[in-house]
Amino acid sequence: MTGGAGFIGSHVVRRFVNKYPDYHIYNLDALTYAGNLENLKDIEDKDNYTFLHGDITDETYINTIFNQHKFDAVIHLAAESHVDRSIKDPLAFAKTNILGTMVLLNAFKELHKNNWTDKRFYHVSTDEVYGTLGETGLFEETTSYDPNSPYSASKASSDHFVRVYGETYGMPYVVTNCSNNYGQHQFPEKLIPLFINNILNDKPLPVYGDGNYTRDWLYVIDHAIAIDLVFHKGKNHETYNIGGFNEWKNIDLVKVLCKQMDEKLNRATGTSEKLITYVKDRPGHDLRYAIDASKINKELNWSPTVTFEQGLAITIDWYLNNEAWLNNVTSGNYQNYYTKQYANT
Repeated sequence: MTGGAGFIGSHVVRRFVNKYPDYHIYNLDALTYAGNLENLKDIEDKDNYTFLHGDITDETYINTIFNQHKFDAVIHLAAESHVDRSIKDPLAFAKTNILGTMVLLNAFKELHKNNWTDKRFYHVSTDEVYGTLGETGLFEETTSYDPNSPYSASKASSDHFVRVYGETYGMPYVVTNCSNNYGQHQFPEKLIPLFINNILNDKPLPVYGDGNYTRDWLYVIDHAIAIDLVFHKGKNHETYNIGGFNEWKNIDLVKVLCKQMDEKLNRATGTSEKLITYVKDRPGHDLRYAIDASKINKELNWSPTVTFEQGLAITIDWYLNNEAWLNNVTSGNYQNYYTKQYANT
């Protein structure tokens, strides 16, 4: 699994390590700013888990570990994933998301050389590749790609390369495109953990434009369950959209978050809302994303286990109960964990 120390990846790694003791899970992560091994402290000593510190763009290293460990399957989650960062540094996103994916595909191809029995390359992607929607309609698996940011363009390109390796070399693959994730262990540059942290510290809550941008929200543990299902039961050369079956305008979401935070912090109702600050819109900001997840629902019997309000409450409680984790991340101290934990490896 690539990117297993990140937000979504750590939940997937934990699920597979705990649920499938007969599998050996290798977690490959470069430990860039969003990778945090503290996310996996509870499973790091398990016999069926190994951490590999490396970069998916390092072709020599990737070829070496593929030849050494003879991986039967790849679940590829590693990616640069923040739209704002992609606008500032598009080349970094192209290198990791496009070149890195190709390096993995090529290593997998060379390892198995058309002996594809019981092999699978699973590529985890985003709904942002589809572009933006008007006030109606949903993204379906057959929706044409129309990316509007360097991030979504890089993910769209990587999706295409995965499919090309399937068509050209017969590589068994599946692709999933998910909506906005939220939940425990999310790096606090994303909306929900950022705003939880800012409310705790009485800092402004920056809302882009008029706040009417609409997103579908997916609880990260529900996403991990879906990845498990698609990996084991999804059809080869198929794409599955994974969404939370709910849409929220940013400003409405922020107000629900503020209300829950006031209740949990025993503050007067409306205290946190006063921190809302409208800021200049970012370039190429997509108005609305909404996923049609009926295919995975019907074919694999997947559906979210929590409503957004329930998932948000669980998420807020986790951040409030894990302020040390949040402080480590916001201070940068989490980056020392690898050095301490793996100093002798």
